[in-house]
Amino acid sequence: MYDALLAESITLAGHGGNDIEAYSARPMSPGPLGSMVVIHHMPGYDAATKEITRRLAAEGYAAVCPNLYSREAPGAEPDDAAAAARAAGGVPDERLVGDVAGAARYLRGLPSSNGRVGVIGYCSGGRQAFLAATSLPLQAAVDCYGAFVAGRPPEGFPLRVEPIAHRAKDLSCPLLGLFGAEDQHPSPADTAELESELKAHGKEYEFHTYQDAGHAFFAVDRPSYRPQAAVDGWARVTEFLRRHLGGG
Repeated sequence: MYDALLAESITLAGHGGNDIEAYSARPMSPGPLGSMVVIHHMPGYDAATKEITRRLAAEGYAAVCPNLYSREAPGAEPDDAAAAARAAGGVPDERLVGDVAGAARYLRGLPSSNGRVGVIGYCSGGRQAFLAATSLPLQAAVDCYGAFVAGRPPEGFPLRVEPIAHRAKDLSCPLLGLFGAEDQHPSPADTAELESELKAHGKEYEFHTYQDAGHAFFAVDRPSYRPQAAVDGWARVTEFLRRHLGGG
């Protein structure tokens, strides 16, 4: 197997035709390849998210992570950009959908593309992955502990977000959800509410909740990291993508 990868910063056309920065990683093979849009967590377009993008490329997918904070803080360090985005109330839902649409359009335009695109997101990005999958024609979606898909933010929460579980009726593709039993946002009750909506509309989904794991259990550089849950979670992600995107 030819396993060389190309990883680089690129510019793509996002919401409203705006040029935004993005991080691209893909196998240097002719394909055909499935593709993934990676949605970063609230701390931003950082090294950890770029590592996830490269991991997906190593699994055999062309992957792109758009910098959702490009407009608030172009060229800023991740912490500063995230602070600017929080001060503005976060990324508006409409703009998020437009940026993911632009990333999907870029991926489908690659000569190696098989035309099938999925989306994966973590934390706030998990909610945004669900939002994208209920707004755009995608072939797979992965929600990693997405907060406020169901359930409302606590008082004083910096992002202006509303629950979107009612959008389950518009889900365009199979959904994989990975959650921690000790998480508060989303709590097990929030996950159950979303599952109820998906069942009511006959949507294809699979949810896995890990005991002794809370929020951000995939994050290898945080105390929240849970190796057993993360290893199993990655295995489920890669199997899910092979089924729905091909390749890998």
